[in-house]
Amino acid sequence: MTDAPRTALVTGAGRGIGRGIAHGLAGAGWSLALVGRTRAHLDQVADECRALGADVSVATADLVDPAAVETAVGHVLDAFAPAGGLGLLVNNAGVIERTEVPFAQDDPAETWRVIETNVRGPLLVTHAVLPGMLARGAGRVVNMNSGAGHRALDVYTGYAISKGALSRFTRLLDAQYRDAGLRVFDLAPGVVATDMTGAMPMHDTRADWTPVEAVAELVVAMGEGELDVLSGRFVRAGADTPASLLAEAERVVAADARVLRLAEIGD
Repeated sequence: MTDAPRTALVTGAGRGIGRGIAHGLAGAGWSLALVGRTRAHLDQVADECRALGADVSVATADLVDPAAVETAVGHVLDAFAPAGGLGLLVNNAGVIERTEVPFAQDDPAETWRVIETNVRGPLLVTHAVLPGMLARGAGRVVNMNSGAGHRALDVYTGYAISKGALSRFTRLLDAQYRDAGLRVFDLAPGVVATDMTGAMPMHDTRADWTPVEAVAELVVAMGEGELDVLSGRFVRAGADTPASLLAEAERVVAADARVLRLAEIGD
């Protein structure tokens, strides 16, 4: 695998976890492209990252709109062309249901809104950046996932479906393009204090939050190639660190662990 440039595109970068990831990458010396729906939020984060010494560009887009994604990604790739292109994509943008209810009490249109945003968005953005990564023979993709993708929940049906689908996308990209130089990761951020988690009743009494800096640390390690051996696998901030993952990497790979699949019984 050839070296990928230290350039990163972060979606949903205007606030919350995306903002924290942008700060972490900026502090580690990466050049950034911040993409999201609200220009004012993105501009504020861009200024914060520039204060940390980063070169930053901004593009707005509704990430379920193919034309908007094509325009935004084109802007990003033009900005990064002098640096050799895009090295790291962080598919962070995502939503959750507005009400915390089981499926029979939810509106299927709301369920689908969540699935479409959380799955179609990463599909479109990844598809747009893959040609350059594959032509170079190097690139990394981090999909922001969740334990909801593999655990049974009694609420947030669309969110859980979307994260399970995203895990399959990560695994499929790894299977299809690992030999071509792509490395892909599922990163669950744990429970970070954000506007989204603050609006979820299940967290009303929570006192134990995952620091967003722990999420950013893992993204930086993935972007810099430290965790390439774990491509295609699931990582959880707050429980995993770059050091702990490297210590267990050989055992994880040998057991084909940290992937979403059927549990086998005997032969």
